[in-house]
Amino acid sequence: MSVEKLVWHFSGLEDPRCAGKVEHLLIDILVIAVCAVIAGAESWVDMALYGQNKAEWLASFLALPNGIPAHDTFRRVFMLIDPESFERGFTAWAQAFATEDELSREVVAIDGKTVRGSADRRRDQGPLHIVSAWACERGLVLGQRQVSDKSNEITAIPELLDTLDLKGCIVTLDAMGCQRAIATAILKQGADYLVTLKANQGTMFAAVRDHCAETCFARDAVNQPACDAFDESHGRLVRRRVFSCPQAAKLEPLLDWPGLRTVVAVDSIRTVNGSGKVEREVRYFLSSCTDAPDVLAKAIRQHWGIENSLHWVLDVTFREDDCQVRDRTAVRNFALLRKIAINLVRRHQNSNASLRGRRKMAGWNNAYMRQVLTGIFHA
Repeated sequence: MSVEKLVWHFSGLEDPRCAGKVEHLLIDILVIAVCAVIAGAESWVDMALYGQNKAEWLASFLALPNGIPAHDTFRRVFMLIDPESFERGFTAWAQAFATEDELSREVVAIDGKTVRGSADRRRDQGPLHIVSAWACERGLVLGQRQVSDKSNEITAIPELLDTLDLKGCIVTLDAMGCQRAIATAILKQGADYLVTLKANQGTMFAAVRDHCAETCFARDAVNQPACDAFDESHGRLVRRRVFSCPQAAKLEPLLDWPGLRTVVAVDSIRTVNGSGKVEREVRYFLSSCTDAPDVLAKAIRQHWGIENSLHWVLDVTFREDDCQVRDRTAVRNFALLRKIAINLVRRHQNSNASLRGRRKMAGWNNAYMRQVLTGIFHA
């Protein structure tokens, strides 16, 4: 089995242990941990149990000079590994095989998630919050960054952006990312932004709302919807009208917004089947894109992929919030192991089973685990 890619991208990771006391190779520990998490491991004890039960198979491609590490070894190592170095290796690996797919205009969604089980009342420590980047078309996690306990996503997002190659991408963010500094950072990467504008932006929001009310939603409005589509699913009928308003970029409160080309308004009218209840929601977005309105409408819908295909999977399939690891460094590193597993399992296309089913198959069947690893870590 070829694991050269795995070894190569993480071989530069510094071993934080005292050299004279090392019994297990760092790369062996990392590979066992990745395989164990793919197979369903949710704790350090699970990792050791997986290793013990797969020792003969693991020995076919790992050195294992002193056998399988104990669970305390997994715990100590992941408490000591520098998470920033680990994340840099992950991002290099993820983007290395992401470029194998020819996509001219990838949508990269950025959003945060709280690892709720990491809170520790005895230490007066709140749960860890992590911002992730999700490649919507490819279904890949591209990177993650911790949000400091005394900060918020506004400071973590630029740090994450700095680690990514986003040239030619459309970066989508919720209202937390509606900041001039973040827009500037995205433009410097050679990418475009599509960011949610909400009422907390005061005069900007009011100006956009009033402009769209007159030019898009009034009875004699001059701006006609660029997209007008119906979606009937989950017991409801939704009509979405998308308006592109490049003229709104010239509104006085928006003049100093970096690279702004257009404002997008999405008018959603939802009817729940059988109830007769009708709900309406209008959302606004700022964008530097010059793409056709239907492309922007699709990107807005794709942004929810980070919630449905990443955060929901972490919560439900990987039971992330139930994990009781509380050391800050270990929590961050364990979160990255889950994302490595998601990328590997999701990208393995030789099975029609669900993500949960593929993980079970990998745990039960060494040949299938071999396929999952070889499918990405090819020489």
